[in-house]
Amino acid sequence: MSFKALKITIIGKVHDVEYRLFLLEEADYLFIPRFDARNVKINGKEALIVLVDEEKEQIEEFIEFVKTNKPEKAVEEIRVKEYKGRVRDIERFRANFNTAQLSKIVQVGLKMLEKQDTMLGKMDLMLQKQDETINEIRVTREDLKKEIKEVSSKLDKTNELERRFEKLEEEIERIKKALIKAGIKI
Repeated sequence: MSFKALKITIIGKVHDVEYRLFLLEEADYLFIPRFDARNVKINGKEALIVLVDEEKEQIEEFIEFVKTNKPEKAVEEIRVKEYKGRVRDIERFRANFNTAQLSKIVQVGLKMLEKQDTMLGKMDLMLQKQDETINEIRVTREDLKKEIKEVSSKLDKTNELERRFEKLEEEIERIKKALIKAGIKI
């Protein structure tokens, strides 16, 4: 049983595209027991360093998979060379990877909670403004009711005066007719 450890360097837009998980699944499928994958920067470019250690046949299958199953227009270069160091157990990588992903989820959740708190604060201000507006409308409505009552009262007085005036005009007409009938000129 000859073992061969390799270091695969993949350069391109390979961060935050679930590429490490994709490669982990393939390593699992090929029963590769030692696997590691880390996002790094090389000369300012995104890169992924993958370490694998297993029998030559499985490693060759894995390298072929890496070369033929890459994110389209994302991978600029793939370098493969022997690796002399130790490669961690795939289960330890998976546990670390899952912990890192959960940490990212928690961070996103915390940011969402901060935004939610900010939005709730803004909503509280909006509700306060709405309450102020409703109170202003109530005050205005009460003022309008008072003004309507005053105008209505004035209209009632005006109508009463008009009725009295009409009565006076009618009485004056009767007096005129009586005077004319009595032979008095007006």
